[in-house]
Amino acid sequence: MATVVDGDTLNFEGSGERVRLYGIDAPESSQTCDDASGKRYLCGTKAAEYLADLVGRSGQVTCFWSERDRYDRPVAECVKPDNTVLNAEMVRAGFAIVFKRYRDGRYDPEEAQAKAAQNGLWAGTFVQPEEWRRGERLASEQASTGQSANCPIKGNISGSGRIYHSPGQENYAGTQIDVARGERWFCSAEEAKAAGWRPAGR
Repeated sequence: MATVVDGDTLNFEGSGERVRLYGIDAPESSQTCDDASGKRYLCGTKAAEYLADLVGRSGQVTCFWSERDRYDRPVAECVKPDNTVLNAEMVRAGFAIVFKRYRDGRYDPEEAQAKAAQNGLWAGTFVQPEEWRRGERLASEQASTGQSANCPIKGNISGSGRIYHSPGQENYAGTQIDVARGERWFCSAEEAKAAGWRPAGR
């Protein structure tokens, strides 16, 4: 039985295996985008919800894979009993884009259709998920978190102390900044160290 982790990842109960959907990239869970009117919304959450609706309550999904990614997850094309290909449908609906670095062109027609119809993400403005993971943000998202332009390093405060996360690190995307708690953004690692933060281990 499959359950949804995020917009491009499934978890299979019993085996505990997490499967990454091949050839597509959905917004990260905490990522926000702007809709057609310029209003911010949780596009990462929307993508996960759409995938959950596709999978349905039965969770009956068959996945075909031939490789694993750097996190040791199978990378697969996953199909419902009615032959709906989850990967293709996520792109067609505009809740995922073609993952340019890892694709063979099979979902390009669905992306062209999504763009033309302004489905999902294409109805407004968004940062490509890969670029978002590297620290790029829409102006609306920067303003909401207190991030200054060109300052992508996250200064997080936790039980482990003051730790900064740089773009590309494993926990970067999932780290949220709460300025009310004294957390902050830094423009360089040197600035973070000088302020008393230490680098994250991963």
